[in-house]
Amino acid sequence: MSATHTTPRPTAAATTTPLSRMTSLARAELTLLGRTRGALFAALFVPLVMPVSVRAASEDMDLAGAGLSTGTLVLPAAVGFSLLFAVYSVLVGAFVVRREELVLKRLRTGELRDVEILAGTSLPAVLTGLAQCLLLVVGCAVLMDLSAPSAPHLVLLGLLLGLVMSAALAAATASFTRTGESAQVTPMPLLMVSMIGSGMFAPLELFPDRVASVLELLPLTPVVTLVRGGWTGDLSAYEALGALATAMAWILIAVFAVRRWFRWEPRR
Repeated sequence: MSATHTTPRPTAAATTTPLSRMTSLARAELTLLGRTRGALFAALFVPLVMPVSVRAASEDMDLAGAGLSTGTLVLPAAVGFSLLFAVYSVLVGAFVVRREELVLKRLRTGELRDVEILAGTSLPAVLTGLAQCLLLVVGCAVLMDLSAPSAPHLVLLGLLLGLVMSAALAAATASFTRTGESAQVTPMPLLMVSMIGSGMFAPLELFPDRVASVLELLPLTPVVTLVRGGWTGDLSAYEALGALATAMAWILIAVFAVRRWFRWEPRR
């Protein structure tokens, strides 16, 4: 009798890749996000309404003296609102709730690496924020009769940096958030400071120079600066590099905070 040799089938674990694992986690997270009405409201509705408030507030500002128009004020602000509400605040709640429900702890016992868990959990909110930003940019440009951006690469760079920064800051904020209820409160300081001081409701050109130099260091300020400067074409290379350096610094700070303090089990 001749021996029969069979080739062993590859197991599912051997055929998975980091991308496939993160995609599977992202699909599950998207299903959970769809069941959370409060998060959906904050992510989808609030960023669409806030630019209307900015436009109303701009009527009392001397935008022409700052070299801006209503459109170049509202458009970057709309991007900022999407990053804050559709990405940052939603992800803070997602990370905290998944941690308190032991979801993150269970995921760590499988194939997923820590960075894959964080990235897969973030992916639905990040893609939602990206789609919303693009929709708002097109809508603002059409409704406010804006011309094409003078430096589209700066707009794209600001948007991408903002998405990465928002997700990283959300994970860092979740590190210090105890419960799902408190996750509705802990994002508020960054939300309020960014809306007031990052050039979303009022451009930094309207602030005193010393105040403006401090506000330039806020996390969302370089994103708004790059998007607005990319549209108007008034941003010098030095200013663009400064905004890029500030954004990268905040991303590195957030990543360090996550590596140092992020918790994978419920806080006791």
